[in-house]
Amino acid sequence: MNKTIQSLIKEIVKVEVSGKKLISGTIIDLGSDLLVLFNGKNFMYIPLEHIQKLEMDQNNEEEIQGPTEDPSIKATEEQQDLTFKETLEISIGRNVEIYVTDNQPLHGQITNVQDDYFVFYSPIYKTMYIPIAHLKWLIPFAQNESLYGLNEKNRIVRSNSGVYAHTFKKQIEKFINRIVVLNIGGVKSHNGKIISIDEQIIEVQKVRTNAIYLNTNHIKTLHLV
Repeated sequence: MNKTIQSLIKEIVKVEVSGKKLISGTIIDLGSDLLVLFNGKNFMYIPLEHIQKLEMDQNNEEEIQGPTEDPSIKATEEQQDLTFKETLEISIGRNVEIYVTDNQPLHGQITNVQDDYFVFYSPIYKTMYIPIAHLKWLIPFAQNESLYGLNEKNRIVRSNSGVYAHTFKKQIEKFINRIVVLNIGGVKSHNGKIISIDEQIIEVQKVRTNAIYLNTNHIKTLHLV
């Protein structure tokens, strides 16, 4: 555990996250690879690898108040530190907000967590495949807070792990000859048919032009059309 950041627990800070996103809040907890921040409304679980800069917010210009209750996801008595992957696993079946790219938070439920990616069900985009390395933060909904007004019978449950490959690259291989959307939203979004994957390079046939070649390391989301 980082002792420097640990000394800031209960302090109000400003955090710059990858993508030049600025967040203010109170540091609630620190795990081996994540920070738990309360922004005055929600508990945010932020991977340390995406924190670009952190500083004390002496003036508290946003007048952030501390939480009145504990976060819903926290380390158990058996755990020394909560990890980000464990946070994802605990979140399975819960309503959550996640942030991956292009100022477009996604809302839905995590249904499965694999070695280096997780499966996310969005009522808007349906089943999505997202590398863990690109997830900037996760916000669990309050226990009684619904998703788009859906009731409990619409809740998604954990999906069968056997349906999915263990790694993101292997999962992409299952979609050869399928039409997909890569990197939802923004100028880096692409859609087309996956032709092949060789090492970390994917060949994607566009609708009327020649194929393009994308590096899997820079694919942040994938979903079938």
